[in-house]
Amino acid sequence: MNWYVVYTKPKWEKKVAERLNEAGIIAYCPLITKVHQWSDRKKKVEVPLFNSYIFVQVEEKERNVVFSIPGAIRYLFWLGKPAIVKEKEIQAIQNWLDIPDTFEIMVDKWQKGDKIVLESGPFVAQSAVVQEVKHNHYILVLESLGCVLKVEKKIKI
Repeated sequence: MNWYVVYTKPKWEKKVAERLNEAGIIAYCPLITKVHQWSDRKKKVEVPLFNSYIFVQVEEKERNVVFSIPGAIRYLFWLGKPAIVKEKEIQAIQNWLDIPDTFEIMVDKWQKGDKIVLESGPFVAQSAVVQEVKHNHYILVLESLGCVLKVEKKIKI
């Protein structure tokens, strides 16, 4: 079965994913924990990693079942067809969210334009192109995932 991207009403991502799972449809809403501050307090809350998007795994012929759930608006399309997300890309997101907040990446002598394969961290085995080299960070483009990654340099004394 393929993974598809479903566009939801704003702030309905968790509700739609929960209701789809209750209906027997595999749905995944990646969540991150953020600290929100109100005028009188701070609180940790789980918010979706992607605003207004969730991932569903359904057979192509059963794609319309998703719309029986309130809050599901439409599928994300790419080149006139529903966008399909690969299983390894879903796994990469899950692995990235499962690791601790801090980890150490050792890098040295990368230059703009270098093509590399990441050896550690949440995007292990992903190929990337070095887009920018600064004193304290690198900007990497992960073409297979369609995202940009900023890697902070750690200076050891």
